[in-house]
Amino acid sequence: MNSSLSLTLDAFYTDTKVTFDSTLKNDQFYLNEQLQDELATQKVSRFLDLVREKAAISTSAIIHSTNHVPTAAGLASSASGLAALAGASSQACDLNLTPTELSRLARRGSGSASRSIFGGFVEWQMGDSDETSYAVPVDDANWDLAMLIVVVNKHEKAVSSRVGMKRTVETSPFYPGWLETTPLDLAEMKQAIQEHDFQKVGEITERNGLKMHGTMLGANPPFSYWESDSIKAMQLVRELRHAGLQCYFTMDAGPNVKVLCKKSELSLVKARFSQLFKEEQLISAGVGPGIRLL
Repeated sequence: MNSSLSLTLDAFYTDTKVTFDSTLKNDQFYLNEQLQDELATQKVSRFLDLVREKAAISTSAIIHSTNHVPTAAGLASSASGLAALAGASSQACDLNLTPTELSRLARRGSGSASRSIFGGFVEWQMGDSDETSYAVPVDDANWDLAMLIVVVNKHEKAVSSRVGMKRTVETSPFYPGWLETTPLDLAEMKQAIQEHDFQKVGEITERNGLKMHGTMLGANPPFSYWESDSIKAMQLVRELRHAGLQCYFTMDAGPNVKVLCKKSELSLVKARFSQLFKEEQLISAGVGPGIRLL
């Protein structure tokens, strides 16, 4: 329904190996060295069916995936996981896809995965068909940028991103306003990135994130991913900004808060957050690269 922009981070990634094996009767999916149940495997199998169709094969596969992102906690685990799965499975079939084709393939598994094929700032262009809906790199973001991730709750969300989005689209009267204003935010954001205007990037990031969460409050029934510590983290960002540190918060569909700041000031921001949150709740991240073969 709308184009979107993200920043690829180095702290969150997925290592995935796919091996097609004619001796297997069914796909086997191991996540973090644990064999997954039928439901989890079905989602992977449905995606692999797309790859098998492209490669004109019917062979089952064994998938080993190590996710360096808490799964289903609002930290973009599906973006990382499905981008890695797209890359590994297409490589295993020798499909020789271009980055654009790989982005389109990843999108079929998770929309946000289309962006995770690339590093730095990346735009997912909504398009109007399978052929025109894919991500493109916008900027390498190599200009003193970092993020501090405040892990409020790393457990699986009560309302999944997919379910929450469906409810919002179908029932929230605020959703049309989101659609109307998002292209304006995106155009301003791309201009700010081009000019390396950190303050503007931060301001757009923060207001756009709050606007998205506002649409959920208008859903029927209403829901929110925020927890008390989420609000505490957001308030601390405002206090730090008032004290002279340039930092801004954003949240996707989950309770965890991401603090965009200057890389040169990351240690100062983290030190202040360490007074309110445990060390294991704070993850420092720099700008991440695109997908790569190991």
